[in-house]
Amino acid sequence: MSKAGGSVYVVDDDASVREAVEGLMRSAGYRAETFASAREFLARPLADVPSCLLLDVQLPGFSGLDLQRELAAADVQIPIIFLTAHGDIPMTVRAIKAGAMEFLTKPVDDEDLLSAIRQAIASYHAPHQACRDLAEQPLEQESLYWDGENRAAADFAGIVGQSAALRQVLHLVERVATTDSSVLLLGETGTGKELVARAIHDRSRRKERTFVKLNCAAIPSGLLESELFGHERGAFTGAIAQKIGRMELADQGTLFLDEVGDIPLELQPKLLRVLQEGEFERLGSTRTRKVAVRLVAATNRDLDRMIEERQFRSDLYYRLNVFPIRVPPLRERPEDIPLLVRHFSQKFARRMGKQIENIPAVAMRRLIHWHWPGNIRELQNLVERAVVMSRSSTLAIPVLELTNSGANLAPTIVSSIDGQDMILRVLKETKGRIGGPHGAAARLGLKRTTLITRMKKLGIDPRMPA
Repeated sequence: MSKAGGSVYVVDDDASVREAVEGLMRSAGYRAETFASAREFLARPLADVPSCLLLDVQLPGFSGLDLQRELAAADVQIPIIFLTAHGDIPMTVRAIKAGAMEFLTKPVDDEDLLSAIRQAIASYHAPHQACRDLAEQPLEQESLYWDGENRAAADFAGIVGQSAALRQVLHLVERVATTDSSVLLLGETGTGKELVARAIHDRSRRKERTFVKLNCAAIPSGLLESELFGHERGAFTGAIAQKIGRMELADQGTLFLDEVGDIPLELQPKLLRVLQEGEFERLGSTRTRKVAVRLVAATNRDLDRMIEERQFRSDLYYRLNVFPIRVPPLRERPEDIPLLVRHFSQKFARRMGKQIENIPAVAMRRLIHWHWPGNIRELQNLVERAVVMSRSSTLAIPVLELTNSGANLAPTIVSSIDGQDMILRVLKETKGRIGGPHGAAARLGLKRTTLITRMKKLGIDPRMPA
């Protein structure tokens, strides 16, 4: 194994590129192997999967994008960095959307390439290493002090985290922010898509202008057109005054349309016209108004399926999907959970006038292994509830809430740690003490009587050895 701790495979039909990159890799301490085509690469047994794959897009017969799809279909997980002499936004979008870590245009600067390789390798190993590291920690209090290093993680428009999955999102934000291209944020509910939209605006040329947001799912369909485009007095029953719509308010700035998949089908052509022509009319008006709006849209719905079911216009989809960014769910970035717990605990502690300084390591372990169907929003609500229940400087995480239903747990967690084992562990740490600010009930985030009831059901005696 090399001193850099990884191997890099290079697939490029240009012999001079292969030779140059191979020399650079070896000088940097990586073990390198080169291939002249995708088929030559596939012909090699992949028992020894490389740490990173440098892949030319334009390859004879079987393109780099084809190879990427082939590897994904075979569930071969290799961080991919695309190299091309034909770099353009559509190709970048296809590569990144399919899972590429980076997209570099030839001729590639050596330092840029090495930096991309280091990030790609780290991104692949970081989530697994974070969980392994935590599993090896002793069951003791973990400090929640928000030091300068951790605070730096929140400097990107309030987005907290240092995981490779999040860094990839922020890398794409940096790339697209300075353009006026439409951005489509894809991801589950509660993943922080609005924060990403704000980060795009704050790093754009429009940052001094207005950032306007509209949740399309929160407005009744009959009123959504008025909210978007405004109306004149008397345009409809109840329109007693003129109203300026969000589109007009966002002129020269950024309009964030959350839950864009909920826009009624009959309203979609009008939105498409604004995106294509930059013009619209208020309800009840014949005057055409011009606007220059940068649109960032977000959805947790499958727009491709909606198009097939004729619930969403394909032409609007293509206009929105100029630069898609997938915002990962929290379960794909577990190494960010300790940072988020620190961030939210300090935020709510300040608001409630409390001093929260630490959390039991067993509780942090459970938080990291939970699959978080509600994502960051669910974690935030749980931490707020924990701060409310905390009677001491120890954060009283209600960990048993994360074990109430086996159907909601990852199999490894259900098989290794259940509610009984959790109670026994905490009782051992508190030497059998149930009540009080440092007792087992407080550490489990439960009332003393609730814990006693559960212990009786499970047949646990606080004096028994754990």
